[in-house]
Amino acid sequence: MRVEFRLSGSGGQGLLLAGIVLAEAAILDDKNAVQTQSYGPEARGGSSKAEVVISDEDIDYPKATDPDYLLALTTDAYRTYGSIMGKGLVIVDSSVRLSDEIKARTVSVPILATAAEKIGKKVVANIVALGVLGGLSKAASRESLEEAVQSRVPKGTEGLNLSALRAGFDLADLAMAQPDYRRATAASPEAALEDARTARRNARRGENDGRYR
Repeated sequence: MRVEFRLSGSGGQGLLLAGIVLAEAAILDDKNAVQTQSYGPEARGGSSKAEVVISDEDIDYPKATDPDYLLALTTDAYRTYGSIMGKGLVIVDSSVRLSDEIKARTVSVPILATAAEKIGKKVVANIVALGVLGGLSKAASRESLEEAVQSRVPKGTEGLNLSALRAGFDLADLAMAQPDYRRATAASPEAALEDARTARRNARRGENDGRYR
């Protein structure tokens, strides 16, 4: 089964690394994966896009043609790529204002705020976002994502980045529990993570409606 990802935002947000780690985690799970990227006129502050294709079979074309998952960390990215989404799910940071003109299924979670306030480092927002993507898509196992993160991040930052990844997993759990995932948002990272823990407890008791499962 082929799964396509498009990760979009601004230069300097680390989306290339997130795409590389996602692809590497899939390979650790014995799947095929390819990753491509492009940048706007400036490496930092300009537009940035990374794409990942994961498949159980040979990959005959390396780019995302009809993404199953779109990550948009900026309003510009959301409006540019959300408008052309078909079957897939759009995942936006909660700072992004949603548009009624974009009809694709959408979840909004506090990725940037979680990195800055919960983890204490804005620079790990890409790894938080990776955790959200991995948790929602299940295209790579959480164990392989953790292994790939540790192999790719700078030495000495493994613990910080694992915390960011696991915070992203918590946000994914929250997103799966949103009753109205077209418009629901979390008020704060702390509230989001507490809601995620409640959702996991409910799921274990069989009370979650399983919308994404």
